[in-house]
Amino acid sequence: MDTAGKQSLQSTRWLIFAILALAYFLVYFHRLSLSVVADDLIRDMQITAGLMGLLGSIYFYCYALMQIPVGLLADSFGPRKTVTCSLILAAAGSVLFGLAQGIGMAFLGRILVGFGVSAVFIPTMKILSEWFQAKEFASMAGLLQAVGGAGVLAATWALAWMTACFGWRLSFLLIGLGTFVLAAMIWLIVRDKPSDLGLTDVVPQASADKPREQTRPAELGQGLKLVLSNKYFWPVAIWYFFDCGIFFGFGALWSGPYLMHVYGLSRAQAGSILSMIAWGMILGSPLLGLISDRILKSRKKVIVLCSTLLSIIFGLLSLFPSGLPFALLYVLFFLFSLSASSIVAIGFTMTKELFPVEIAGTSVGLVNVFPFLGGAIFMPFLGRVLDSYPTTALGVYTLEGYTAVLFILFGAALAALICSLLTKETYPKGIEK
Repeated sequence: MDTAGKQSLQSTRWLIFAILALAYFLVYFHRLSLSVVADDLIRDMQITAGLMGLLGSIYFYCYALMQIPVGLLADSFGPRKTVTCSLILAAAGSVLFGLAQGIGMAFLGRILVGFGVSAVFIPTMKILSEWFQAKEFASMAGLLQAVGGAGVLAATWALAWMTACFGWRLSFLLIGLGTFVLAAMIWLIVRDKPSDLGLTDVVPQASADKPREQTRPAELGQGLKLVLSNKYFWPVAIWYFFDCGIFFGFGALWSGPYLMHVYGLSRAQAGSILSMIAWGMILGSPLLGLISDRILKSRKKVIVLCSTLLSIIFGLLSLFPSGLPFALLYVLFFLFSLSASSIVAIGFTMTKELFPVEIAGTSVGLVNVFPFLGGAIFMPFLGRVLDSYPTTALGVYTLEGYTAVLFILFGAALAALICSLLTKETYPKGIEK
């Protein structure tokens, strides 16, 4: 490839990465957005906490349902087409959610969003694998995760600001409009591989790939059986269920109302504290990777340490559900994100390393169902717990209700810790020296 061709490839692939990263930004934005507006939705639509929890959890049911099919969709339909169509669906859902006059329409909008954003991550990774070399791929995945953390930051801080300025309805309408524009940009600019633009492919398309594709259905069935029959898969899967159930159930929904109801914070103040969840992801994900690869040289030790930290956090919150110093809340929410969210990258690495590389995608796809299943169950369950306690004269949930929720989360954190102790160390022995 001549110099001009190399420069064209470099500039084009970074443009494609930036556009796809914006799409992944929206995935995390929608995932945590209801935490900021939950109080408004409960008031405006006159719904219970249990129904609010179900509204939040429907995203996770849709996301979990699509984790295995979306890989096949990206392979057959094409990743660029898949991401474009999925974002159009998510944009329509966001607009419908903003226009919702009743809970039924709100549910429909949230379902469209859930199905839409569920088909972004895997096709994006497939496109990036064609535009970046294998030795660059881990770094690009880390950058993508950091952009996801920025999406959390926007959901917890920028959305709080938008809601205060424009109201939650107009905010979601504007988000939907922006998503439509992004879908158009992906269709017009992004391509599945460099050769689609007349450039030299980064990854040579060897003819040996064809027989592998032809045997894929049989390999998929064998891979599913091998993964599900492995006794070390289940401690990781169940750990994911509890760890991410805690993160999504509390961090993505009930943490905002908790801070406003128990501590009497404004939406902007609560959003400021919740922004620590984003910073925990942005800073914590590469930090934990470094600790796992270079310092402890272990996957299991990092997961056990983070699960222990998570148990300590919710043990403290259970014992002292109110009255903690404002500055300490910032620290606790940062550590909460570090121990419940940043750690998931190590969990995916452990899962991948449990199995032969030929079925790494199958194993990661299967285990990725459990985090979202945890969120889908924890969100409404915690809402029902709050509903079981009387509300104040102002219609907000009481300290007693949130204390019960925090004790349940403490129990779930202990369950995650037990599962982490049962996992298998998968750090490759050959690179320890």
